[in-house]
Amino acid sequence: MVAMGGCKMIVGLILMGCLLVNNGVDGANKKVDVGASFIFGDSLVDAGNNNYLSTLSKANLRPNGIDYTPSGGNPTGRFTNGRTIGDIVGEELGIPNHAVPFLDPNATGKSILYGVNYASGGGGILNATGRIFVNRLGMDVQVDFFNITRKQFDKILGPSKARDYISKKSIISITIGANDFLNNYLLPVLSIGARISQSPDSFIDDMIAHLKNQLTRLYQMDARKFVVGNVGPIGCIPYQKTINQLNEDQCVDLANKLALQYNAKLKDLLADLNKKLPASTFVYANVYDLVMDLIVNYDNYGFKTASRACCGNGGQFAGIIPCGPQSSLCTERSRHVFWDPYHPSEAANLIIAKKLLDGDHKYIFPLNLRQLRDL
Repeated sequence: MVAMGGCKMIVGLILMGCLLVNNGVDGANKKVDVGASFIFGDSLVDAGNNNYLSTLSKANLRPNGIDYTPSGGNPTGRFTNGRTIGDIVGEELGIPNHAVPFLDPNATGKSILYGVNYASGGGGILNATGRIFVNRLGMDVQVDFFNITRKQFDKILGPSKARDYISKKSIISITIGANDFLNNYLLPVLSIGARISQSPDSFIDDMIAHLKNQLTRLYQMDARKFVVGNVGPIGCIPYQKTINQLNEDQCVDLANKLALQYNAKLKDLLADLNKKLPASTFVYANVYDLVMDLIVNYDNYGFKTASRACCGNGGQFAGIIPCGPQSSLCTERSRHVFWDPYHPSEAANLIIAKKLLDGDHKYIFPLNLRQLRDL
């Protein structure tokens, strides 16, 4: 949430799985030839990994998941009322099942061929991020876990087919970075020493250097198609508005300025990797502008509020205490941009996913997700 919960802010990104459906599935005897969706990130796309950790960042409590059809409305560990952006994108691109959480005991054998989700609420690019939650999977650990999956693919498909499956048909989606600000650099209790000794420029350069290494490691394991979300307007989430006692139309300037500063360097990094890593495609998802448009023009999209959490408690925007059994719950879940103090609702995720799938260069560059799939 971001800011106190597992990661989020809408941050960046969102995106997620994609696969290429080359052959249909008409019956039990037909072979399915599709690519996999490999999802990395924080609580914006966590599908249940934190259920298996001793952590303070969890979403396996009602009413989380109340609109998630596959579970019959029961909580799955997703930090929203329904599907994440990754779930929705995968469905639109033809994936038959949502990517299974890596830590799920069922993430074995052929169940992983449609994709694996490594995302973890509270996780960040930097290993120190999210310490407040005790346990979480940072990006370095998530990449380590992909290495295990990569070897499993060799055993299931054989080395040659596995290499082609990963490099030509599968998509790596990464939604991370918000917690590095909200639950690291901007968290007073944990970061005061670091903030005295490290400037924003230095901290962001450190993030970019670590992410470059992480992306390069994935490339070395045959990943070739990447979509990387930038950090969203983290200063505009209900939690930030509540603790800073802002008005409905105000946001925390410092948090948003840090996000924009990071986003500019992220865009340059991806352009550089596109040039230096042969046969790679790194897509930049401009989640910041996409989500900001949703927040500013929420009524144009059919929402009644972009400030108040549907599920939460505390302050005028229900923005302090995470969603749980004792939380107040709105009656019109589809008309709230935010599900809880930190994360978007399924209704908002649907709009975000649509623009990532079919949008123009303002929101997704140099290709949208359908185009990336079809490369």
